[in-house]
Amino acid sequence: MKILFLVPYPVGEAPSQRFRFEQYFPEFREKGIEHEISPFIDMETWQVLYQQGRELKKAIGITRGFFRRVKDLFYLSKYDYVFIHREAAPLGPPVFEWLIAKVFSKKIIYDFDDSIWLPNVSESNRFFSKIKWYHKVTSICRWSWKISVGNEYLAVFAKCYNSNVVVNPTIVNTENHYNRIKQHQSGKAIIGWTGTHSTIKYLNELLPVLKQIEEEADVEIRIISNAQPNLPLKKLRFIEWKKETEIDDLLAFDIGIMPLPDDQWAKGKCGFKLIQYLALGIPGISSPVGVNTKIIDDGKNGFLCIGNEAWLMALRTLIANPETRELFGKKGREKIINHFSTGANSPLFLNMFA
Repeated sequence: MKILFLVPYPVGEAPSQRFRFEQYFPEFREKGIEHEISPFIDMETWQVLYQQGRELKKAIGITRGFFRRVKDLFYLSKYDYVFIHREAAPLGPPVFEWLIAKVFSKKIIYDFDDSIWLPNVSESNRFFSKIKWYHKVTSICRWSWKISVGNEYLAVFAKCYNSNVVVNPTIVNTENHYNRIKQHQSGKAIIGWTGTHSTIKYLNELLPVLKQIEEEADVEIRIISNAQPNLPLKKLRFIEWKKETEIDDLLAFDIGIMPLPDDQWAKGKCGFKLIQYLALGIPGISSPVGVNTKIIDDGKNGFLCIGNEAWLMALRTLIANPETRELFGKKGREKIINHFSTGANSPLFLNMFA
């Protein structure tokens, strides 16, 4: 068996790739499954992709990506399956997907972990958003042999266009990567959040809660991201995200938070922040939106909160009780090992190629 992975970003850089399929590559090698990876964006372009401005450099990088995809077409005969994560090319109609499915008659496994059929415009991608062609997702779903999605909400959408849909959750490797457990102690509590520049906005609705908590308790609010947050908090500490220190930085958290609005885009999220927190024995507090309700068992490994008062009560409880954090952390790690780990999901993932 030989598989071609057509992916948006360089290997080892984007969370959606690292935690949806790249973690299975060592097992591929053990089982003798040949695979090759073709990123659309090269490393040079990746380093400026989400910066404001730099349009010329981005445009040159995008052009190189299109040439790379044309080159990929000449080698398709070597592969049994083509695994496409999100899209073969980020702009324009789904020409490459149509050629792969209809002209070269290859079996496409189409994977996505967000509501990518909905426009999601930010300052960093506004330049290209007008030619993004969001509605191509439905066509790619129709042409695909199988569809791999991150949660049930995405599966409902995909099944409107293709009956062969697999719910393939975003996962972590709890044996070789997320294999350490937070040791909870009394003293200052660190309330943590991790994510990219595009999701920092979700913290805005929680600002009144965080402001009140930092006045009441001995806490620090720590943000791990690829961009400096602009939040009016007195006890805020920013940590620049680095792959090399990712686990150590997360283990500093005593409580992990994941606020979300109850909208269509958020319902498509795969709860990865919560998966990270719980895998390391850190209790999570989240909005009861989408798959978050499948990850958090309310009152057992974290809390699901609607409204400021519920958030305040949950934070106060965990800040004041390190023994509760310890218990919730153990239960949370058990949940991830059993349902959101490479060990639990490897058979499902490998079976998609059967």
